[in-house]
Amino acid sequence: MTDDKDNKCRLDKWLWAARFFKTRSIAADAVDSGKVRVDGDRAKNAKEIKAGMLVNIRNKDFEIEVEVTALSNIRRGAPEAALLYAETEASKDKRENAKITRESAHAVRDKGAGRPTKRQQRDIKKFTGIG
Repeated sequence: MTDDKDNKCRLDKWLWAARFFKTRSIAADAVDSGKVRVDGDRAKNAKEIKAGMLVNIRNKDFEIEVEVTALSNIRRGAPEAALLYAETEASKDKRENAKITRESAHAVRDKGAGRPTKRQQRDIKKFTGIG
């Protein structure tokens, strides 16, 4: 899967090729803003990554920790991109727990229910003792 001579790959190119980010510039911005860490440390876009390194990626939708298994500077299909990394067990558990807590959110209203009516607001105030 290595496409570059001497097995070298920039961090931002690898993130783009592994399909964590839609464009290389978005990947570069994420690295610059500290949302991507390599082996626990902040990294720069041009950091040369190697197989076996741990990469933490924080995004608004997810937080994932992966181990680099292969290098590529070319963006290919998703099945081939998935071969570039392996998610750690701790990361899988953490994502599963986050999914469960999101599903059982305590203040979820039914879709379309909208804001409480005046009567519901009075009942809420009476129940909580506020106002």
